[in-house]
Amino acid sequence: MEKRDQWDSRFAFILAAIGSAIGLGNIWRFPYICYANGGGAFLVAWLVALFTAGIPLMILELGLGHKTEGSASEAFRKVNRKFEWFGWVAILVGFFIVCYYAVIMSYCFSFVYHSLTLAWGDDPTGFFYQQTLGLTESPLDIGGVKGYIFLGLLLSWIAIFFSIWKGAKTVGKVVYATVLIPWFLLLIFVVRGVTLPGAVEGLTFYLTPDFQKLLSHQVWLAAYTQVFFSLSVGFGIMIAYSSFLPRKTDIVNNAFLISMANCATSFVAGFAVFGALGYYAVKVGKPVAEVVASGPGLAFVTYPHIISNLPFWQPLFGVLFFLMLLTLGIDSAFSLAEAAAAGVMDKWKRSHRTTNIAVCSIALIIGIIFTTGAGLHWLDILDNFMNKFGLSIVCLGECILIGWVFGSGKIKEYVNGISEFKIGVWWDILIRFFVPVVLGVLILAELLERIKGSYMGYPRLAEFLGGWMMVLLLPIFGIILMLVKRRD
Repeated sequence: MEKRDQWDSRFAFILAAIGSAIGLGNIWRFPYICYANGGGAFLVAWLVALFTAGIPLMILELGLGHKTEGSASEAFRKVNRKFEWFGWVAILVGFFIVCYYAVIMSYCFSFVYHSLTLAWGDDPTGFFYQQTLGLTESPLDIGGVKGYIFLGLLLSWIAIFFSIWKGAKTVGKVVYATVLIPWFLLLIFVVRGVTLPGAVEGLTFYLTPDFQKLLSHQVWLAAYTQVFFSLSVGFGIMIAYSSFLPRKTDIVNNAFLISMANCATSFVAGFAVFGALGYYAVKVGKPVAEVVASGPGLAFVTYPHIISNLPFWQPLFGVLFFLMLLTLGIDSAFSLAEAAAAGVMDKWKRSHRTTNIAVCSIALIIGIIFTTGAGLHWLDILDNFMNKFGLSIVCLGECILIGWVFGSGKIKEYVNGISEFKIGVWWDILIRFFVPVVLGVLILAELLERIKGSYMGYPRLAEFLGGWMMVLLLPIFGIILMLVKRRD
């Protein structure tokens, strides 16, 4: 059995945790979700979600991982042997997400190259959806595998594999580049975005609240799931990462630092994105609302439009933008893979090399479906269900199992014993009462919405295969992994 890893320094852990939290979602996911859910009103819901659920759950996961010195599956097994399956569910949510997340990194590889010649020309929409993806009309029309997308996926997994080659030891070194470089590049784009002519139009659109939106459960569900997704809670990542920390570690301080750094990055990234959108909207004579594309389209359709219309150095800004997305993506991707690898190593005592090869290879094979003509459809369906149901249910389950069964007081006592800033009864109330009630209501409301109609009008069969079935498989796979004999 290999000796359990430890971080080289607290700074390396902080960078790794922040790197996991800060990812592609800060650039293409957060700004669009903010726009689609009421602009400034969403920011209100998002901040409420951060302080009432995000930070409390970050403290819970860091405390649980540090106390048990185990991955998510191992940590919940130590809480109660019957709960090991739940830890595997958390790991599996993250694992399924990284299977398609790596494909988005593949898009980034492709667009770094395309930026050199502005290959999308005057039609970034057609270039991305037709030429690059060969997008089919329906998820049930699979189409063929796109060779260059698969090649990018393979490169992504090679990069992920070598980033987690020796667990915390290599991650702790890689993050110095993959966290600090995108921060530097983001600052360049913020300065450039807010100084473009017409930027104020985009920023007004970004920050102007539509408080009527706060009456919709979907806005609140979007806010809470974005916080969970962005902070990387509910995936088993923070549990695994904190298990590599030295015994004397300020858990509460680290939780606040990681959470605030991540959310500040999301907020600041909004200025870069919407400043540029305002410029582009004025340039083409349209309202900002009509130039915002959804999901990956924001990064791979709208932004190429903006890059092509910049007054100078378009190829340079294109390369820098997609390089920023790539470096942002790899941190989140290898942290999700490392959470799975840690679970395997804890249970079956395999070497880093063997475990990482197995995890990366399985994820690469699963990811092939997302490199087909229907890939973006399946990506969209799986992303929606893994976040709104899989991730939300894991966070709800953590609150119930730790708050009520194990006892939130035990975690509070433990983290207070090693932290300078002490958490009080407010934390117990949020973990035991507030978060479970809010998430329970939001999950039920979303369930009723899906009963009324399929997600985005996709065929019910595709919604079942890519959404409901994957959510239902989580506990089944979790129980199977729990029942497989351990290797001590």
